[in-house]
Amino acid sequence: MTLTELLLISVGLAMDAFSVSVCKGLSMKKLDMKGGIITALFFGVFQGIMPMIGYFLGSRFENAISLFSHWVSFGLLAVIGGKMIYEAIRGDDEEEDGREYRLDIKELFLLAIATSIDALAVGIVFAAEKTDLLFSVTMIGVITFALSLAGVFIGHRFGSRYEKKSEIAGGIILILIGLKLLLEGLGII
Repeated sequence: MTLTELLLISVGLAMDAFSVSVCKGLSMKKLDMKGGIITALFFGVFQGIMPMIGYFLGSRFENAISLFSHWVSFGLLAVIGGKMIYEAIRGDDEEEDGREYRLDIKELFLLAIATSIDALAVGIVFAAEKTDLLFSVTMIGVITFALSLAGVFIGHRFGSRYEKKSEIAGGIILILIGLKLLLEGLGII
């Protein structure tokens, strides 16, 4: 596998994490550098770990993984997106006081899993192609981290202007990303 191919795979895998990071940034009333870095770390680390898992599982489990991964991704993203929409519509007085963004580690964990499940299959490809695993997963993790951090800041820039509307939009985007992953997994698109 060439460096260009690996770079394109890394960016492609990072796109879901970037989109979700934009949604996380939308919900920040006040820019929180620590929260942005932790969010980006979650996505970067999970995008790096999943290909490793896929590499070691090998093609033996490829069919089983591909049978349910799109359903898991859709379910997680739909639930989290629905929660964002519900909280924006319901109105949370706690967020109105402008406090710093609070990290929900369980939510970040679920989002990181949902956006990185497709990387398992990439790990299987790495095993078949005899790709340098350490270099490949490091590149995927670093690129995902950088794009996710950028996504948080981009999302915050728009979210601080449009507040509740941006949170609703972020929830809808998460649901649509989940639906896209589901339709791709079912072979519809």
